[in-house]
Amino acid sequence: MRRLSRKKALSLVKELDAFPKVSESYVETSASGGTVSLIAFSAMALLAVLEFFVYRETWMKYEYSVDKDFSSKLRINIDITVAMKCQHVGADILDLAETMITSNGLQYEPQVIFELTPQQRLWQRTLLLIQNRLREEHALQEVLYKTLLKGAPTALPPREDASMEPLNACRIHGHVYVNKVAGNLHITVGKPIHHPQGHAHIAAFVSHETYNFSHRIDHLSFGEELPGVINPLDGTEKITYNNNQMFQYFITVVPTKLNTYKISADTHQFSVTERERVINHAAGSHGVSGIFVKYDTSSLMVTVSEQHMPLWQFLVRLCGIIGGIFSTTGMLHGLVGFCFDVICCRFKLGLYRPGEVLNQDAQLHQMNNLNHHHTPLLADNPPR
Repeated sequence: MRRLSRKKALSLVKELDAFPKVSESYVETSASGGTVSLIAFSAMALLAVLEFFVYRETWMKYEYSVDKDFSSKLRINIDITVAMKCQHVGADILDLAETMITSNGLQYEPQVIFELTPQQRLWQRTLLLIQNRLREEHALQEVLYKTLLKGAPTALPPREDASMEPLNACRIHGHVYVNKVAGNLHITVGKPIHHPQGHAHIAAFVSHETYNFSHRIDHLSFGEELPGVINPLDGTEKITYNNNQMFQYFITVVPTKLNTYKISADTHQFSVTERERVINHAAGSHGVSGIFVKYDTSSLMVTVSEQHMPLWQFLVRLCGIIGGIFSTTGMLHGLVGFCFDVICCRFKLGLYRPGEVLNQDAQLHQMNNLNHHHTPLLADNPPR
């Protein structure tokens, strides 16, 4: 009984076979079919390789939300070289709440040469070229995000040899933590002092002829400092020959969470607008000579995450490519063969000629008549 039930189950499974096998003796091959098969297999292999490269690629996904973290501090990373001696300039930060941030995290490096060496100048030109490309093609920022740890450091390379040029510049670099409110970074004449009415810079003992706020921003960023990221003001250089020049940078800072397969960090992006003017009180242009970086934080947060195609989606797309090409080439081959048979085969030599068909019918009719006349008659049986 068990054997009978197994046989019945096996026969039932065979009846449900949707892929019946055809004996090889009933299969006919042709040169055209082989050619189409070669083309189909080549297309399958090419598209499968291209699909594999697509599977290996990643893309950046951007999500926007409201920044609810107002209690944390904002880190500002600074590396600016000013064409004045360190004893004549001072840097401080004043936020919107009139809170003066002490610049203990900033270091003043005296005896610095403002002019760049040929190697440093090449670095700066390359950095500015990348900056221009980033403004034109925003997709390059995704490439920078993906290759953060691969990229070369964006810091100014050191001098390769000693120079005889005068040491007439001051490098201000380091980082400070400020409140997440709007603020203003001042770099102007004199050291800053704090008093109950606000803050001031002691500039009375500095000669006006020594004012020179030509500067170079080697690095300026907000949040965690990431290797390989190029910020909008990196490599910016401003040269002035007027002692009363005022430079202003208006910055909007956007909190950004970066999650890639290589790094996860909380950093900040920013956009900047530049302005410069000459201080001339007689002409109505009031202010103080110096460098002013006014920043404000955005209420939106951007989450940038690196996405990858899942394996199951890659396999589904691969099966679709193979099955689609196989079915399409089969239908095209059948359609072309049918059209060829209909159009061409009717006009081949020796087939379907009306005159030859009539001649063949006449010959058959004549042969039938001859057979009828030459057929011997059967004689009656002779009497015994």
